[in-house]
Amino acid sequence: MITVKNIYKKFDDFEALKDINSQFEKGKINLIIGKSGSGKTVLLKCIIGLMKPTSGQILFDNREFSIFSEKEQKKMKMEMGVVFQGAALFDSLTIQENVMFPLDMLTEQSMEEKLERTNYCLQRVGLENTNHLYPSELSGGMKKRAAIARAIAPKPKYLFCDEPNSGLDPKTSIMIDELLFGITHEFNTTTIINTHDLNTVITIGENIAYLQDGCLEWQGNKENVLTSDNQKLNSFIYAQPLTQKIREFIKQ
Repeated sequence: MITVKNIYKKFDDFEALKDINSQFEKGKINLIIGKSGSGKTVLLKCIIGLMKPTSGQILFDNREFSIFSEKEQKKMKMEMGVVFQGAALFDSLTIQENVMFPLDMLTEQSMEEKLERTNYCLQRVGLENTNHLYPSELSGGMKKRAAIARAIAPKPKYLFCDEPNSGLDPKTSIMIDELLFGITHEFNTTTIINTHDLNTVITIGENIAYLQDGCLEWQGNKENVLTSDNQKLNSFIYAQPLTQKIREFIKQ
């Protein structure tokens, strides 16, 4: 579980996050949703340590990352997997080398152990036999799956995904959602996904935090996100085109 307590983040006079308090649950898909500029990316970056909050606490199973020693922080990073927007694969490395990269950086495993883990992760995301291909030889959806394989290679307790469906067609987006849902429940990870994809929200959203103007305005799940009486949430949800899947969900 990840607990966020009284998080503020300021950039000069601009307050990007204002007193955010939330819990992200273990073994569940936790979503952070909101319009562009709502603060969701800033919050995710604060949680994974790419930004330091102006004030407040972020606890990983009651452990505060910001007060760890350098050695403790390195160990903690082994417990964290990140899927960046756009996949962020290294163009000059093969897919095998990309997936193996965090194992090279963070572990002292033998080459045999790293290769075994890499092959397992590629198989888990449906990319077996792509070891010696380069990112330029993969489709957009395959790149995202390779990024997921790299993120889970160190067997993380915590998995973070920034807009994993960005730029993908609907069918591939569903595949990515199902993959992340399966991995989360199979390995009992605390998964946090930053998204504005409403199909993701109503398909796999087990714990949903809605941000607007840097404030946490609503928290719930996919069962009640479409029937909330929160007007700010509704203005976000119903400003988007309703797909057939969402219409069917509403009728249930």
